[in-house]
Amino acid sequence: MSRIADIASTLTGYDDAADLSVEAVHAFLSQLTATVVVTQRESVSLLDALGRVLAEDIISPISVPPHDNSAMDGYAFDGSVLPKDAPIDASITLRVAGTALAGAAWRGALGAGDAVRIMTGAMMPAGLDTVIPQEFCKVDGDRVCFPAKVLRRGDNRRFAGEDLMKGQPALRKGERLSPAALGMVASLGLPGVPALRRLRVACFSTGDEILSLGDAPREGAVYDSNRYTVIGLLTRLGCEVIDLGLVRDDPATLAATLQRAAREADAIVTSGGVSAGAADHTRDVMQQLGDMAFWRVAMRPGRPLAVGLIPREASPQPAVLFGLPGNPVAVMVTFLAFVRPALLRMMGCHEAAAAPPPLLRARSTSPIRKKPGRTEYQRGFVKNVRGALPEVCVASHQGSGVLSSMVEANGLVVLHHDQGSVAAGDEVDVMMFDGVI
Repeated sequence: MSRIADIASTLTGYDDAADLSVEAVHAFLSQLTATVVVTQRESVSLLDALGRVLAEDIISPISVPPHDNSAMDGYAFDGSVLPKDAPIDASITLRVAGTALAGAAWRGALGAGDAVRIMTGAMMPAGLDTVIPQEFCKVDGDRVCFPAKVLRRGDNRRFAGEDLMKGQPALRKGERLSPAALGMVASLGLPGVPALRRLRVACFSTGDEILSLGDAPREGAVYDSNRYTVIGLLTRLGCEVIDLGLVRDDPATLAATLQRAAREADAIVTSGGVSAGAADHTRDVMQQLGDMAFWRVAMRPGRPLAVGLIPREASPQPAVLFGLPGNPVAVMVTFLAFVRPALLRMMGCHEAAAAPPPLLRARSTSPIRKKPGRTEYQRGFVKNVRGALPEVCVASHQGSGVLSSMVEANGLVVLHHDQGSVAAGDEVDVMMFDGVI
C-alpha cells in the first residue's frame, strides 16, 4: 500500500472522491509530515539564528540573574524596619550609607537603620532585602524619608535565578527562535545555538497563460504573481528557497522540473494545474512521478489541492509536494491554512511551535452570508475598539483573484465548516496576518 493510501485508511470518514473538510486535511498532513523531518544539524551564530529551529535543548550554564538585584532606582534597606501596624501617615527615616551601582558589589559598612542608594540591576548589598523607589522618597543630606505604607518587605528585589536557574532548560528542542528567544540565549552568555539546517523548498508556477516579469503583455495572459507571493511566504518562514521559475504546460518540461525539485529540495510548492481542467498536464505528470492525492477541499477560496511524495535520488526521504490552486488569493489561503504548519513540522518544530497561530475573536461590522458545509476564509480588516472586542470589516470583493483585497486586509475571517451566516455584531474568529505573511 502507498504511503498516501496508508494514511487515508487511518482517517475516519476520509473519502477522496468527496469534498474533504479542512480538519481532515490537517489530520492527513500531520501524519504525512511526521516522518519527513530535517535531522541534519549545524552550529549557528546568534546573529543568524532568528527563525531557526533548535536541534537540542539549551541548558542554562548560569543562573539568570546571577545575583539578587534591585528592580528599581531607589534605596535598599532591611525590610524588618517596616512596622506591621503603622498609621496611614507613618514615615520611615534612614541614613544613606553609600551608593550601589550596577556592575559591581557594594562593600561598604552598614549599621542598624542604614540604607544604600541603589540603581536598577545593581547587586543587593548583604543584609538588605527591600527597595523603596526613589519617587516615594524625600532626601535631606544623608537622610532619606518615605511613607511606611507604600511597600512591603521584599518589594522590588529580584532574586538570583528568578528568570532561570543554572542547569535548567532555557529553551526546548524544536523551538523556533524568536527575537525574545535570541535575547534569552544571549543572557546566558552563549554566542550561538545548535540548529537544524534550513528546510529546502523548491517552488515554481505553471501555465501557458502566465507571463514572466519583463515579458510584453499579450491577450489572455497574466503576469506571474503567485511565485513571488510563495517565495515571500517561504522566506518569512525561514526556508531556503529554490526558485525554479515558470514552467509551461509541457509534460516533459514539467516532469524534468519536478525531478530536479525532488533532487534539490525537501518540499515542493507549485501553483496552478491541479484542477481537473482539460489542458492541465500537471496532475498526470505528478501521478507518474510520485504517490499523489488530488483533493477537493470544502473551503473557499482554494478548493483544489494536491499533496504527495516524490522519490529522491540517493535519499530515503521523499520530497513532499504541495500543489496549490492557481488563483492568487487561493494560493495564499491554502498556504496559510495547510502548507505553513506542514512545513513547520518538517523543519523540526515541536507540535506547539508548528500549530497555526491562535485565532482572535472580533465582532463583525456587517452581515456575512455563508452556508454550512465548508470553511470560508474572508479577507477583513480588524481595528481596536476601546473597552470592547475588536471589530472586523470584511472586504467587499472576496473573489479568489482579487489580490488587492489581500494587500489591504490584516487578517482572514475564519467561518468554520458547520457555521452559517453571520449577523452584524456577531463574534467571529480571525486569523491575523502580523508575523505570518
